[in-house]
Amino acid sequence: MVDQLLIGRKLAQVDSYLGQMREFSKISLTAYKNDWKTQRIVERTLQILIEVCVDIANHIISDQGMRLPTGYADTFEVLQEVKVISKRLGVTMAKMAKFRNIVVHQYEKIDPVIVVSILRKNLIDFEKYKKAIINYLSR
Repeated sequence: MVDQLLIGRKLAQVDSYLGQMREFSKISLTAYKNDWKTQRIVERTLQILIEVCVDIANHIISDQGMRLPTGYADTFEVLQEVKVISKRLGVTMAKMAKFRNIVVHQYEKIDPVIVVSILRKNLIDFEKYKKAIINYLSR
């Protein structure tokens, strides 16, 4: 059985991190590129936000005996397969997980255009994820 209190605490973290990210949602690409402190805050907070979403997914997957994911991006594929989240949201969240891997492992230089795009266009996807999890838990 899914520990709803644990998931609730994690969803509250999602809200908190989203609130922090919204403070930067209107930043220009130039301002972002020229401020290493903002880059650090945004990239690290996005990393943590994505990790919390992965954590939520892994708790549900484990508690419900779903297929074991092969990596962070695959956790969202598993949730999509069992209709916890939509296919479209699954694809978006998998991309977020891949972005998280770039931030953490520095596989390549982080593209400021991608970061600013996430801030402007994709914060809503975390809200959609949260709503999908709440809907799943209320079934």
